[in-house]
Amino acid sequence: MKEITKTFPGVKALDRVSLDLKAGEVHALLGENGAGKSTLIKVLGGIYHADSGEIEIDGKPVKIGSVPDAEANGIAIIHQELVLVPYMTVAENIFLGREIGKGITAKLKDQEREAQKVLDQLGMNINAGTLVKDLSIAQQQMVEITKAIAVHARILVMDEPTSSIQEREVENLFHIMRDLTAQGVGIIYISHKMSELTEICDRVTVMRDGQGVGTKVVAETTRDELIAMMVGRQMTNYYERDFLPQGEELLRVENLNSGKQVRNVSFQVHKGEIVGFSGLVGAGRSETMEAIFGLRHKSGNIYVNGKKVQIKSPTEALRHGIALVPENRKEEGLYLIQSVKYNTTIEVLDRFMSRLRVNRSKEDAITERYIEMMKTKTPSKEQTIGNLSGGNQQKVLIGRWLATDPKILILDEPTRGIDVGAKAEIYAIMNALVKEEGVSIVMISSELPEIINMSDRVYVMGEGEIKGELKHEELSQQAIMNLAAI
Repeated sequence: MKEITKTFPGVKALDRVSLDLKAGEVHALLGENGAGKSTLIKVLGGIYHADSGEIEIDGKPVKIGSVPDAEANGIAIIHQELVLVPYMTVAENIFLGREIGKGITAKLKDQEREAQKVLDQLGMNINAGTLVKDLSIAQQQMVEITKAIAVHARILVMDEPTSSIQEREVENLFHIMRDLTAQGVGIIYISHKMSELTEICDRVTVMRDGQGVGTKVVAETTRDELIAMMVGRQMTNYYERDFLPQGEELLRVENLNSGKQVRNVSFQVHKGEIVGFSGLVGAGRSETMEAIFGLRHKSGNIYVNGKKVQIKSPTEALRHGIALVPENRKEEGLYLIQSVKYNTTIEVLDRFMSRLRVNRSKEDAITERYIEMMKTKTPSKEQTIGNLSGGNQQKVLIGRWLATDPKILILDEPTRGIDVGAKAEIYAIMNALVKEEGVSIVMISSELPEIINMSDRVYVMGEGEIKGELKHEELSQQAIMNLAAI
């Protein structure tokens, strides 16, 4: 890709960006959210048309004006946001738009057989006849990966492919990637997980503010150098955390049960601490928090400030000072076609609405407070939130729940799919909340460095149960995985 430029109303998303990919290599593309990575990939994939610049394959200029054009040139893209059809089977999704077989019944059977063959070859423990809606987010991510690989692309783009999958699945994905590159496939790999670069990538190109900053050989650079290229500055305190003496108990959960995914779960949360929840996919962490927040039927006892409470809905949870920021911000958290202001204030309408009268100045003040607190980058509070980067969307979502003045803030994968700069800002905000505001945080995270560096204590879950508890000084990747694998 040579000198690619792309402008949207009011913003130059790409400014003469160049990127080259060799057969058989994994080329990482790094940059903060909003740096232009996804826009560049969408130009390559025929979703956007570049204003200027050129794309060459095998040294020859090609015109990519549509997704079919990209596919005809051997390009396949695994997008960060899942684009599967939930009420279709895994097999139907894999062969969507390129169905095989004759006759409806034969076609479905042929597709299911072929899809299962590909899934098995890739080591995916997924049934091709399962409806996508019945899969976990991690399993859906693996289907998305399988779908792209099944077209036998020569150029494969992976946008945050490991953001929703666990360590064991990541190892399997890397094994698949090595097989593909051995066959001469070139892979462009977008990830915010710096640890993955040295394991799987050959070269890395860094972008910032719509421009290419430079390309490095991974073996000849350092993590600190790459972060400085990405954010334009050195980052001394990545995980910002002050560990305080344990305060009084705020939340106690006893013998919580909810279906097969939550079984006899008991734990405590004290004032001013961050309690981590770790475990493999399917361990029951999200389901536990959903049950506490009133999103699932449950049995067991919940105590807030020492008093037993009944929580049958999110409204009741909020009344008791509990807020939940969900893992899947696109589907479960945000109103993507609405403004930053709408998304910030939707849970606190009673503060500025009375008898259908709206106090706009109060609404604006609430919005501006949390834009400032979260350091959200947005042209204005009226900006459609779907147009913001993933990191800034996450900041708005956290700000919305902070506006409810929670005492206990549950964060489910708070930094999933966001860049190192935004991650560091969210860590600093979490630290300030527990240190200065006295808020207690329950954090579910699949990133072990995040769990280890940010948590006062960690509960490790497996098969719906608490497998053990680790204090901060006991935390290590090995200690966590030993419990998770029990």
